[in-house]
Amino acid sequence: MDVRFEPKSIPDPSLIDALQREQADGAFFSSLDHDMSVFLLRHGQSEGNARNTYQGRLDFPLSAHGEKQARAAGEWLRQFNPDYIVASPMQRARRSAEIVAELVGLDHIEFSDLLIELDTGIFSGIDADTAAHVYPSLWKEFYTNSWDAIPGAEPSTSLYGRAILVWKRIRELGERGASCVVCMTHGGLLQWLMKSTLGVHRWLPLLPMANCGISQYEIEMVQRGSPAFAQWTKIDVHPPHAPEKTG
Repeated sequence: MDVRFEPKSIPDPSLIDALQREQADGAFFSSLDHDMSVFLLRHGQSEGNARNTYQGRLDFPLSAHGEKQARAAGEWLRQFNPDYIVASPMQRARRSAEIVAELVGLDHIEFSDLLIELDTGIFSGIDADTAAHVYPSLWKEFYTNSWDAIPGAEPSTSLYGRAILVWKRIRELGERGASCVVCMTHGGLLQWLMKSTLGVHRWLPLLPMANCGISQYEIEMVQRGSPAFAQWTKIDVHPPHAPEKTG
């Protein structure tokens, strides 16, 4: 039986509601006094990914192929000299972060429940064909409203709020001197880490989020106290020698 990951802490609903009005844009980072690079990564291929399973909070480990993907990502990230890594504590992200940390020369990883994958509700543990066969009406609605249509799945308001809390932590690291932060998480939350920089509150359209795809958010300070110049310079990029997708 697949083991389910249970977070130790869950953000207060009233806080989540308040965070819907925030956006991780240039103004959000006006407190920084130096430029900052943030690299967002999805974990390497897990055993669940290899089976085309909706994982959600099911705690699958990395596959052997996923370990190779994480190694390629770490070797590529080394050129940027990251000074901090934050990561989901779920197995597939934890192991990916450990591999990256070793390759970039960091001996500490900050694990946070804020970075865990969304709960995929009643689709957890099944593949797309099974979901379409067993839940035909939900499957149709899934194409319109994504996970907001699925009973038991984490709502998009919660994901947006969690994303803002992650960005607040990254901003805090920048205020303490970090200039290059690596964030290892999951495909579902990654959508919202990116959408929350744009103030987007809908699932669709989706952004590409392949295993160990790397997205880079650049925060350029023009003047302290004024909005930064923020831009996505890379989205779902793969290192030149990364192993090809399988499964």
